[in-house]
Amino acid sequence: MVILIDYPASAGLLSTAGELRMPFSDTVKYFILGISVTLLLLALGILAWQAFRCCTQTHTTYIEEDTVSSDLLYSEDKSRTSGSHAEAPRTRVEDVGTEVRRLSRCLSQASFPSSGSSQGDSDAGKQATKKVDGSLRFSIYHDQLQSQLVVTILQVEGLLEHLQTRSLQLFVKLSLMWAGSEGVEVEGCMEEEEVEGTAPVLWTVLQEWRTRIVKGSCNPLYGDQFSCVLQEHTELHHLTLRMEVRDFDKFSRHAVLGEVKVPLGQFNIAYPLELQEDLQIPQKDLVGEVLLSLKFLPTSQRLEVGLLKVRMVLTKMCSDTALYARISVQCNHCKLRYQKTSAVARCLVTVFNEVLMFSLPEFPLEQCKIVVSVYETRMTRKSTKRLIGQLTVGKEKSSEDKHWSLMMRSVRQPIAKWHGLLI
Repeated sequence: MVILIDYPASAGLLSTAGELRMPFSDTVKYFILGISVTLLLLALGILAWQAFRCCTQTHTTYIEEDTVSSDLLYSEDKSRTSGSHAEAPRTRVEDVGTEVRRLSRCLSQASFPSSGSSQGDSDAGKQATKKVDGSLRFSIYHDQLQSQLVVTILQVEGLLEHLQTRSLQLFVKLSLMWAGSEGVEVEGCMEEEEVEGTAPVLWTVLQEWRTRIVKGSCNPLYGDQFSCVLQEHTELHHLTLRMEVRDFDKFSRHAVLGEVKVPLGQFNIAYPLELQEDLQIPQKDLVGEVLLSLKFLPTSQRLEVGLLKVRMVLTKMCSDTALYARISVQCNHCKLRYQKTSAVARCLVTVFNEVLMFSLPEFPLEQCKIVVSVYETRMTRKSTKRLIGQLTVGKEKSSEDKHWSLMMRSVRQPIAKWHGLLI
C-alpha cells in the first residue's frame, strides 16, 4: 500500500520561487511602473497631435482647392463687372496657384502633364541666369623656357544675386581648347555659322580644371593657380582658354552664369598678365561629329537609335583611352531608361556600329528628344570618365529636326545623318 503524505515545505518553496521571480524592491518596481506610464502618455500625446495635424492639413487643402477652382471659373466675370477692384482677385489666384504648383511637384508626372513644362521652365530659368552681370579677374603667364602655361583665377565680381531659395555656390571651370581644323561641314552647326559669316571650327579640349567652391558670396575670392606643359608644336594662336562661372548643384546640374573666352594668341603673355573681362552669354563649341542612324517602327511603337561613327580631332595617341556613348530618350515628358554602348578604343574615326532599341508610349508622339552623350574613359581605371560632348535630336510640339522629319517620312527604314558634337 502506498501512502501519500503532504509536506509543509512546499509553501516555503513557492515563496522562494516567487522571490526569485522578481528580485526587486518595491521602490524599483514603482519606479519602473512610473516610467512605463509616462512613456504611454507621451505616445498617446504624439498620436493625438499627429491626428490633429492630419485633419487640419486635409481641411486646409480642400479649402485652397475650392478657392482656386471658384476664382478661376469666375475671375473673368468679376473682371467685367468690377472695374477698380479687379486686382485683388487676380493677386489671390496667383498666390494660391504658386502653392498648388509647389504641391504638384510632389506628385507623379503621369497624373500631371504640366510637370514636364515645369522642367522646361527650370531649364529656361537656367538659360535666363546666363545673362547675370559680372566680370572675372584672372592672370595668364606663358613660361617659354619650360613651355608651361600658368593660369590664376583671382576673383569673380559684380554678380547679382537673383531671387532664389538658396545662396550661390560659385566655382570656375577652365578648359584649354585647341583649334584643330576649320571649315568642317557639320549639319547641326552650318546654319548658325552661315548667319554669322564665319566657318565652323573643330575644337579639342586639351586640359580641364576646376576651382574650389565658395558659398554665399557674389564676389568670391579664389587665388587658385593651374598649370600645364604645352607640347613643342603647339602654337599660342591656336589655343583658347574658356572659363565658365558656374553655380554648384549636388546633382551635377550646374547652372552656367557666364563665360569668358580668351584667345591666347592675341595677348603678350611672356610676362604675367592680369586681365578683367566681362561675363558673356555661354555658347556651345563644336568638338566633333557623330554619324547617327534613326529608324521608327510604328506597329511595335519602337525607336531604333544607331551610333555608327564618331569623328574628332586626335591630338595625341593613348593606348588605354576609349569612347562610349550614353543615349537617353524622352517622349511626351516621360523619360525612358537610358542605354550605353560598349567602350571602343579611341582613334581619329571611332567606329561603333551599334543599334539600341527603345519602346515608345502608345499615344501620339507630341514631343520626343534623343540625347547622345559621348564620354572618354580609361581601360585601366574603370571609375575615370570625362564628358566629350553632347547632341540632341527630336521634335517639339511646334517644330522638329530635319533628321526626325526624314525618319517619319521613311518609316521602317534607317536614316543616317551627321550631327555636330557640342560642349
